[in-house]
Parts: sequence; C-alpha cells; structure tokens
Amino acid sequence: MARTLKQTRLRTPVIVILFCLTATIRAQSGDDVEYQMELGGGLGTSFYMGDANGTPFAHMSGMGSIIARKIFNPRMMLKGNLALGHISGNSQGYFIPTDATSETPEGGIPTTVSFSRNVIDFGAQFEMNFWGYTMNSGYSENSRFTPYALAGVGFTVAPGGAGTQFALNLPVGVGVKFKLRPRVNIGMEWTMRFTTSDALDASSKETSQLIHPYGIKSIGFKNKDCYSFMMVFLTYDLCPKCKECHNNDD
Repeated sequence: MARTLKQTRLRTPVIVILFCLTATIRAQSGDDVEYQMELGGGLGTSFYMGDANGTPFAHMSGMGSIIARKIFNPRMMLKGNLALGHISGNSQGYFIPTDATSETPEGGIPTTVSFSRNVIDFGAQFEMNFWGYTMNSGYSENSRFTPYALAGVGFTVAPGGAGTQFALNLPVGVGVKFKLRPRVNIGMEWTMRFTTSDALDASSKETSQLIHPYGIKSIGFKNKDCYSFMMVFLTYDLCPKCKECHNNDD
C-alpha cells in the first residue's frame, strides 16, 4: 500500500510536466502556421503636389483604403488596394498666368486659383520585406516586425469638376509592419503616386489654367500631378497553408 502511494506521488509531477510540454509544443505549432493572404483596411491622410502646391504634406486631407495581400513567402508579397482620398491646393505664392500665350513681359497676368476634389485609386504593388515577416520560429532571420519597400502600378480616377480624369499612376513607398498576434498585423505606410495627368487640379472651369499653365506640354510622367497617401493599416491573415498536403505530394 505504501509502495503504491509512493508511485502515485512520483507519477503526478511527471504527468504535469508532460502536459505542460505538450501544451507548449501545440502552441508553437499554432504559431508556425503559414498563411497565404491578408485582408484589411487603412485610414490616413493624403496630399497633392503639382502646379497649385509644391510643398510636401501641405493641404492635407483624409483617405481610406481596402487592402488585400497575397503572401508568397515571409519576404515577398503582392498587395492590391482600392482607396478613396481627397486632394486640394491653391496657387498662392506661385506664378500662374491667366494666359500662357500672352505677350506681356511678365509672361502673362498672374492669378490665384484653388481646387478641391476626390480621387479613386486602385492598383497593385510588390512589397519586399527587409526581414522575414512571420512568427514562425523555424528560421533565426524571421521577425514579427519589419520595414518594407514597395513599388507597383495603378489607375487614378478623379470624378466631377470640369470632367472626370483618368490616369495611370506609379506608386512608390516605404512602410513598417508588426504582428500583434500570429494572424493580426498592424503597420504604417507612406507612398507617392506619380500620375500621367496634369489635370487632377483642374476641378472646375475656373481652374482649367492649371492644365499646362505655362503652355509647355510634357510627355509621360514629366511635369505631371502626383499625390501621396500616408496611412495606418490593420489586416488579418487568411487561408492557412496545408503542410500535410505538401508532405503528401512526396
């Protein structure tokens, strides 16, 4: 009887230790799951740069975006976005002539104009993380925090005003992201959107002189309007990869 009681006392701590080890292994296995997608949104500010504003972060307005990412690996992702932003500016402090073809010595009679309009932005950007972005403990280079750089292509639609404007845009930017939990990500991102339009600031007939105000037409992205998005985003990981399926392929 005494021997049985002694064995029971010895088994109890062993069972507790084994239970704790099992729970730890399961928790680590859950953190090691890799996901194929992210979905979420962001809110932030926007500003425009062109003939009616040459100062970064001036005339700031609001913006919002829906974000979806395709995760190729911990370092490379493809992001799609659908964003709505507001841009505005005025030509105070800049020489904008009423008629660029004027023969006056000053090059035209100066005028002051202002504009305000919404822009719809949709496109895709390739993101490169500086470090492997995951809570997977399989590699020492992985981190739950990483800076990243991005570049891509998109389209801009600016409705209303003197007519809806359509343009191609090239977004370039940087950001940082952090995993709050294995499937929850937060971050901050700043991009410049360089467009093929010089009429984003022509939101009405009164502001039409902002289209090639000096009578010099440009080609491609040279001397065209651009705008910026700076946002804080929150996304959630979706579609876990099936490790067993990959193992069965062998």
